[in-house]
Order: sequence, then structure tokens, then C-alpha cells
Amino acid sequence: MSSGVDPRLLEILVCPLCKGKLVYRKDAAELVCRADRLGYPVMDGIPVMLEEEARKLPPEEEVA
Repeated sequence: MSSGVDPRLLEILVCPLCKGKLVYRKDAAELVCRADRLGYPVMDGIPVMLEEEARKLPPEEEVA
């Protein structure tokens, strides 16, 4: 089984805080919200879309 996120799911997922678009970082296994600078973890192909589980991106980290 692939550890990636289903592309159809990526099309409909949004940031739970701002409802903005998310960027999937496959190498880091996380979904990134550029606006809120949060990285939501993806565990076993399942996005964990909880603010308390999100990683705050440091100011120096590039948000592509």
C-alpha cells in the first residue's frame, strides 16, 4: 500500500483554520498551509487535520 495521499482527497482538503488551499509535501509527509504557516502531518497516508497536531513553520523555512 502506498503511503501517499489519495489525489482526490488532496483536491478537496483545505486548512481547517482559514479554509485555504494546502500544499502536499510528499518528502516531509505533511500538508502545508501557506497562509497560516502550519504543516499538518500525514500518517500512513491519512492527513491529521488538527491544529494541535500541526507543526508551526519557522520564519526561515521556505513555503513552496
